[in-house]
Amino acid sequence: MKYILHIALLFATAACHAQQTPRYTLRSGGIERTYRLHLPEGLAENAPLVIVLHGYGGEALPERFGMNETADRHGFAVCYPQGERDGRGKTCWNVGYPFQADMAVDDVRFLDDLIRHLRKKHRLSRRNVFCTGMSNGGDMCYLLASRRPETYAALGPVAGFMSVEILRSDRSPHPVPLFEIHGTEDRTTLWEGDLRNEGGWGAYVSIPTAVNYWAAKNKCPEHRIDTLPSRPGDLQVIAHRYTGGTDGCEVWLYETVGGKHSWTKTGVDTCEELWRFFSRYVR
Repeated sequence: MKYILHIALLFATAACHAQQTPRYTLRSGGIERTYRLHLPEGLAENAPLVIVLHGYGGEALPERFGMNETADRHGFAVCYPQGERDGRGKTCWNVGYPFQADMAVDDVRFLDDLIRHLRKKHRLSRRNVFCTGMSNGGDMCYLLASRRPETYAALGPVAGFMSVEILRSDRSPHPVPLFEIHGTEDRTTLWEGDLRNEGGWGAYVSIPTAVNYWAAKNKCPEHRIDTLPSRPGDLQVIAHRYTGGTDGCEVWLYETVGGKHSWTKTGVDTCEELWRFFSRYVR
């Protein structure tokens, strides 16, 4: 009975959080898209905007991320867009997985349209737009780094990967700060990569290779490695920071030793660490 009451309380809390973060619609690419938006009380004009992208098969549910509370503490708007369904019936971001070949949805365009809409409607900053995402949402961050680096002040993939296709097709000359948080024992998005496409998500490079690529692209000459302080029972995090890049663009990697495929069990406060990185690029 006690367990049932606990579960009921969790669902009630989740529903309460969802109700507190209103859902809106926006037409983009001929499709009615939806998103949730959290605007902290008393938010200043020209405030930063953080986009949070859910994972494969996921939903735009703020309570699964905890970014609203970080937004309240630091004064930025946070938007949770909803991905469309692919041929498997799963909600997702179209990043070019092999099984998305017949998916006509252009999510890069959708996010462009969404950002323009939010800027205009809520008088948000033109320059201080950031994007983070979990898993498939993290993969989308790498696509955005390649396709729209001038739109985002910084990007923060969590448990994401950079496909070989993105690596080979990237032609953008623009540097962009990037911060990946990833567990070494992630068996969904492999730390060591999957060049043979054994997982079916398409070939992708290892996490260190992806991070090194962006560090080189940003022309970061310095690489510092630190072990972050941890509390008893927490996972150990090794911080790789590539610094001194073009226009101050840095690339960070938090290597969570023994970490799995998770937003919350990363050895750090994921939302606070993401904002710590993003805030360095608020102009």
